[in-house]
Amino acid sequence: MSGILPSSPATTPPILICREASALPEALARPVVAIGNFDGLHRGHRAVIEAGRTLAAQQGRPLAVLTFDPHPRSYFRQQEPVFRLTPDPLKAAVLNHWGVDGLIILPFDAKMAATSAGDFVDHILFGAINATGVSIGHDFHFGKGREGSPSFIAERAQQRGRASVIVPPLTAFDEPVSSTAIRAALADGNMAHAAHLLGYRYLFQADVLHGEKIGRTLGFPTANLRLPPENSLKEGIYAVRVDVDGTVYDGVASFGRRPTFDNGAPLFEIWLMAFSGDLYGKKLNVECVQRQRGELKFNSIDALVEQMHRDAAEARTLLAAPQDPDAPSLLPL
Repeated sequence: MSGILPSSPATTPPILICREASALPEALARPVVAIGNFDGLHRGHRAVIEAGRTLAAQQGRPLAVLTFDPHPRSYFRQQEPVFRLTPDPLKAAVLNHWGVDGLIILPFDAKMAATSAGDFVDHILFGAINATGVSIGHDFHFGKGREGSPSFIAERAQQRGRASVIVPPLTAFDEPVSSTAIRAALADGNMAHAAHLLGYRYLFQADVLHGEKIGRTLGFPTANLRLPPENSLKEGIYAVRVDVDGTVYDGVASFGRRPTFDNGAPLFEIWLMAFSGDLYGKKLNVECVQRQRGELKFNSIDALVEQMHRDAAEARTLLAAPQDPDAPSLLPL
């Protein structure tokens, strides 16, 4: 691998994003809808989306994903922020990569929390959205008090002559595929396991911040990113691939508190191996390929620089290895 991959030409129109059920554009009129919280966009979610794609192809209708913001758990447990694996902007990018036509993001607020399952299905799903078909995961519950179930939607769909499919649970490595399991893998630094549960390499989006520019003095100028405090990715050194404006670069990153210097707030600091230019203010898509080691405190700057060269060499080797076809890269997004 050379360290740089060119941008892929766009082959599909960009995904349409809507935040009102009653204001869908003509291109999303009477869609087939895959519905769920879809945090993580993992293999199980992909199965729900692909089931919706099959219905959409049979009917000649567009395919839309329907989800909610904030995550309902964040609304009901505001003191316990959820580690969002795929916040809305990244969710839209991944769904666009998968060729989904539209993303409908409905606000989960007091009004939505008080909406009965019947009203949600009648007035929103088959009313304002006018879905001609729906695909649902086996464990999706909705409506006031979580009274609604997949079978509830299927029964209402049948009454209206609309198509529906309930997708059964999916397992991998003899465990259910879930966002909880993916978060646990990331907290352990087990990127391979997270990737297999996701069906692709774990990635996140973040803006480049101004830092103290220590890396420049060491010969490794870095892009500094700050992850949300609820992000539970294990601190350490990572081999990464980074999408900068549609071009993908190999890199090595340090996620942690910089114990050799200030032991401060956690930062994700990336050195791109073949990049020159200004990254400040850019939004990067960062793919964590493998965790190489934990954070260390060094007794001298020379010792730190020597280790950084070793880390970079190891990252080059890791990134040059063939991709796992069962958990490939999604970059560039």
